[in-house]
Amino acid sequence: MDLPCLPPRANAKQPDIPTPRGACDAHFHLFGPAAKFPFAPERAYTPPDAPLEALLAMHARIGVERGVIIQGNPHGTDNSALLDALAREPRRLRAVAIANDAVSGTALKRMADAGVCALRFHHMPKGRGYSALGLTSFAALAPRMADLNLHAQFMMDVNYLQDAVPYFEDWRLPVVVDHMGNIDAASGVKQPGFQLLCKLLAEGRLWVKVSGAYRISKRYPDYPDARAFHEALVRTNPEQLIWGTDWPHPRLAEEMPDDGHLLDLFNTWTPDAALRRKILVENPARLYGFER
Repeated sequence: MDLPCLPPRANAKQPDIPTPRGACDAHFHLFGPAAKFPFAPERAYTPPDAPLEALLAMHARIGVERGVIIQGNPHGTDNSALLDALAREPRRLRAVAIANDAVSGTALKRMADAGVCALRFHHMPKGRGYSALGLTSFAALAPRMADLNLHAQFMMDVNYLQDAVPYFEDWRLPVVVDHMGNIDAASGVKQPGFQLLCKLLAEGRLWVKVSGAYRISKRYPDYPDARAFHEALVRTNPEQLIWGTDWPHPRLAEEMPDDGHLLDLFNTWTPDAALRRKILVENPARLYGFER
């Protein structure tokens, strides 16, 4: 619980070019308010409150109309804050929840009916977002998820992707890998894990979030070494890419990103307006079931 966690910037800049109607932030977290939605005792960090109202204010500034809540570590398997937000904004929001192997099919169905589209798993080395809810949990939950048309989202260092491939052999479930594979940008795009990610993306076997440039690069604020990863993914298969801010950017001790600037970087790195619309609007509408 002692990991650093700064609050997000109070006012994101407005993007340099207009954001298309129906744009979706497909990766952000809601935390608290802790007085209403307490954090889990076993959490890895204690974030400042980041409630729905603050999220919606940020989205209004950057022109985003839809969003996907990603359950974060501080709330563990208690998805109450997430479900509360879905009930308040049912047309605007979808969510990715966290559940352990013991969750019942009935409980999963209630979440799916509320707007949960996926469950979140981890495949990271200890010390880098490690969670016990990994590949074994995915294998146990996959049949129940398939019955409800839920997909799987993985926080995964793709240097370990080869270990995960056998677990994905039943491809009835879409699998989404966040933050461009959580790989070290300084080591370049030729890393075997990233090349495997691109291969599976090219084959249509994975979705990837072109998010988290600041997670893979240390070169604040423009993260130039992350650009090659973004561009490689766009060249490979733009039909299965989505974008997100990762607001409120948990586990940062310094150099807090500006969400409007992150959208500017996406726009610069994706110069084709039709591709930007595909990644921001069309793909998330298809994956998360927004109106099209």
